[in-house]
Amino acid sequence: MKAWLRHTALLVALLIGGGLLGSVYASKPQGEPAEPQEVAVDGPEVVSQEEAKLDVVGLIFEHIGDSYSWHITTINGHHIEIPLLCIVRSQEGRWYAFSSAKVAHGHTHEGFFINHEGEQWKGKLVAHNSEGELYRPLDLSITKNAAGVMFNSLVVIVIILGVAGWYRRRNYDHTAVPRGFVGAVEMLIVSLVDDVIKPSVGKDYKRYSPYLLTAFFFIFVSNLLGLVPIFPGGANVTGNIAITLVLALATMFAVNVFGNKEYWKEILWPDVPVWMKFPIPLMPVIEIFGIISKPFALTIRLFANIMAGHTVLIALTCLVFITVNMGATMNGVMTVFSVLLSVFMLVLELLVAYIQAYVFTMLSAVFIGLSRKEHHAAHKPTQQHK
Repeated sequence: MKAWLRHTALLVALLIGGGLLGSVYASKPQGEPAEPQEVAVDGPEVVSQEEAKLDVVGLIFEHIGDSYSWHITTINGHHIEIPLLCIVRSQEGRWYAFSSAKVAHGHTHEGFFINHEGEQWKGKLVAHNSEGELYRPLDLSITKNAAGVMFNSLVVIVIILGVAGWYRRRNYDHTAVPRGFVGAVEMLIVSLVDDVIKPSVGKDYKRYSPYLLTAFFFIFVSNLLGLVPIFPGGANVTGNIAITLVLALATMFAVNVFGNKEYWKEILWPDVPVWMKFPIPLMPVIEIFGIISKPFALTIRLFANIMAGHTVLIALTCLVFITVNMGATMNGVMTVFSVLLSVFMLVLELLVAYIQAYVFTMLSAVFIGLSRKEHHAAHKPTQQHK
């Protein structure tokens, strides 16, 4: 259990770093209002685009993106949101820490403001230097995704400590039969260890089980909470490529740093004809490319599946509002269709939440197992002489 907690703490630190990295590179923040654009309707009268039609694309990107505050809802034009901590470093080398409420909705604080113009650094904290030029400061703010990582990690820790406490109260009596939630968690852990980790990793499976179980429960909990539309759910944690990249790099760190001699021999000097290794290292280059492609595959697989699920759910919900101007009959039919299909997709996303966590854990265990394989010496058959 102590090893598991150490792995959890290390992974949480890495994921928070990934969340901060995502705050630098994420596209458009969630919760920030889209700029109203004016469109002409039936002559000289000008109305806002929000009044003309629903900006579905903008709404989708607002949801799957990051933000400096945790938006909960909007009532009569008033945004109800939880401000988060902004931490920035100016070009002069001075650090600033302030609430995101001070720069929300067009406000400026200490020269910093959220950019809503142009494509460069849109939705990000920016400032003007002494020459009046716009620049992007070093931004280590606790964004919505970073806060989601912290909350989801706390949920994982509470779950694991709760299960461990159940056994502690029974003096670690492994013959005791847990029921309810504790029994479900234990069943999940046992199935992962016996059916995935142990067969894939091999005899060293106990060494890597804490990390693999931590990764599974973090991804699974994050996927489930991402489907909850109300606070503290709704953060698109595993749909952020920075977070999935950190998870993939953690796996590849375990693979390449703790890989044995046989693993590196297969990469640098594989068992192929010499002309494929020297003087042109064709096979080693291909194997090294495989080292790079594995974390890329882990990153994209998890990120793309979760982001696609969120996008489809929002798009189906928007059908209700898109068809408002098509008449009561069409809107009523599309509303029923939208609700039924959204419920079906939500149930499907519950299955995807488990499958994606399972696949990431399984692939990570397979990659680790390949780095721990043993050398099998070839035994020549002995001839018996009469």
